[in-house]
Amino acid sequence: MEYHKSIVTILIPILALLLSSNYIPCKAQLSTTFYDDSCPNALTTIRSSINAAVTSESRMAASLIRLHFHDCFVQGCDASILLDDAPSEKTAGRNGGVRGYNVIDDAKAAVESICPGIVSCADVLAVAARDASVAVDGPTWPVRLGRRDSTSANPGVAQTDLPVASMNLGQLIANFDRKTLSVRDMVALSGSHTIGQARCVAFRARIYDNTSNIDPEFASSLRSNCPQTGGNGNLESLDLVTPNTFDVNYFRNLLERRGLLASDQALFNGDSTDSIVQEYVDNPSVFLSDFAAAMVRMGDIDPLTGANGEIRTVCTTAN
Repeated sequence: MEYHKSIVTILIPILALLLSSNYIPCKAQLSTTFYDDSCPNALTTIRSSINAAVTSESRMAASLIRLHFHDCFVQGCDASILLDDAPSEKTAGRNGGVRGYNVIDDAKAAVESICPGIVSCADVLAVAARDASVAVDGPTWPVRLGRRDSTSANPGVAQTDLPVASMNLGQLIANFDRKTLSVRDMVALSGSHTIGQARCVAFRARIYDNTSNIDPEFASSLRSNCPQTGGNGNLESLDLVTPNTFDVNYFRNLLERRGLLASDQALFNGDSTDSIVQEYVDNPSVFLSDFAAAMVRMGDIDPLTGANGEIRTVCTTAN
């Protein structure tokens, strides 16, 4: 009888954990100390590579954060976006303008030189996003590691699961919800647009639509670099005030109807997320904290772990 009581005593808290909303098996397998024994210099090696890339081109910080986002939203954080498959996710329409692949390739090569076959491309990409943020005075966060790499890309899913610049608030909320990210996560992650640039093709409709929720002077100032025809690849900063600083001016711009993309301005347009935008403007530290937490949650989307996937030697091709 005492034996059975002991078993029950042990099982009750385990069952409670399994039934709780906080228990997510795939996330539990990731750890911030995953490479401490197998490749103790991995993180410093990646950091050095990313710092050099951002020093060479400050825009690269935004590109690397975006690259991690575009990877995680397509079949999870598995480095599928890095593959040169035919067809590849790189060539999917919704990945137009995504860049920074060469920086990840270089960081991976640097890690391979000290620890062959140990660190996945997916983890390199996750760490690179964090280091890129820090390099431009943005927040840091603990990166949970242990992801493995997919052996194939999925351009079809890229075309359905990635958000686009024309989305309204309801579409954005639904898009992020499908990836188990909250409305607050969505607004915080959108704040990465405080740095980086967008192509004319992504905001042309907004600046030529006289009925849209855009400041007329702001729209007019953008038209010379983004004509009604041609110039699709011409670039504008997502935050024209402090384009190279990770701050809350992105959200301040929304209050003035100066969001570059329609999906940016959708966050402050008389709807449910207005209060979050205002909170971030009033309390920048809250935004930085929320952004860091949202990046951790995003990095936990459907990772390959254990015996699933592989550790690619080169990020552009399966072994």
